[in-house]
Amino acid sequence: MLLYPVYVLLFADAGLSTGQISSLFVLWSAVSFTFEVPSGAWADTWSRRRLYTLGALLTAAGYATWTLWATYPGFALGFVLWGLGGALASGTLEALVYDELAAAGATDRYPRIAGRGGTVAILAMLVATTAAAPAYAWGGYPLVGALSVAVTAAGGLLALGFPETPRQQDADEYGGVRGYADTLRAGLREVRGSRRVAWAVAIGALVPGFTALDEYLPLLSRAAGAPTTLVPLLFALPALAMAVGSALAGRWAAISPAGLSGLLAAAAVLLATGALSRHLAGMLPIAVAFGLLQFAIIVTETRLQDAIGSATRATVLSVSGFASEVVAVGLYGFVGAGAAVAPVAVLFALLAVPLLGTAAAVRCRLPRTDPAHRT
Repeated sequence: MLLYPVYVLLFADAGLSTGQISSLFVLWSAVSFTFEVPSGAWADTWSRRRLYTLGALLTAAGYATWTLWATYPGFALGFVLWGLGGALASGTLEALVYDELAAAGATDRYPRIAGRGGTVAILAMLVATTAAAPAYAWGGYPLVGALSVAVTAAGGLLALGFPETPRQQDADEYGGVRGYADTLRAGLREVRGSRRVAWAVAIGALVPGFTALDEYLPLLSRAAGAPTTLVPLLFALPALAMAVGSALAGRWAAISPAGLSGLLAAAAVLLATGALSRHLAGMLPIAVAFGLLQFAIIVTETRLQDAIGSATRATVLSVSGFASEVVAVGLYGFVGAGAAVAPVAVLFALLAVPLLGTAAAVRCRLPRTDPAHRT
């Protein structure tokens, strides 16, 4: 969606401070993690493709709200809609793909498919990012917003054409409100009852949680001297690196925990180095860092998928998504509170420290690829 590289600038140009922008991010994440796990249980008891479509339409409605009501309350309402839409979609598509592969006895293909899908999605985002610059030049934020609404809604409607094998579940156990509650409890019980699953959920939450930092990349670029029309092009660098990382993850999903830990440690160093350079060239190491993070996201999500059972797959993935939103809220809160005393670049660099801690956790606790655990 074309709004992605410039919506933070939309907020800033509407008069919002860095603290106010961070408060919107906190609201967004709060809504997301409030509905994350319940929506996962819903995805385990209803059509996953329909739920994904509903989530996309709610997200499109959020973008429309920003475009038509460019004030703090309008931005807040837009984030509520986006948070709810994101919660409905989170884990839903991944669970649908994995279970369709399981039905065909081909779960070993999941890393490659997830990697290719991630690459296509990021390349599409890259096209949208580069298109945002001329769109903004021609029609400003209204044109960028309208195109974002149209693309997001169209993508959601396309999901209705995905194949979906009916899940053979007992109506008394999985039907209605009682079935929903039973599924929710079963998913949470699986996380609590298996150390392997619990660690996979925790690591699967920590790694993508750090991608919340990309929300501040436009502010970082502007602080380095970039005009608004150049920001989308700079934002394309991390998107391109993430596409490469996603593609490579499909090939090397069996990387050892020690190897993945080393890549995450390198990402932490690159983030800090790029941010502290306070120069537009600093976006290059930051882009590489985001590419490494994307590689790690595919690998850790695959290890989590391998560790969990089919009946509560979306629920367990949503537990991980919930935890990831908690991490994101922590990052937003840190930047929002710290903005009064330090530049965004310094705060950005300081967050490399917990990323190093995550690298250590990956080395010690990330489950290895084990076909015996595949569903």
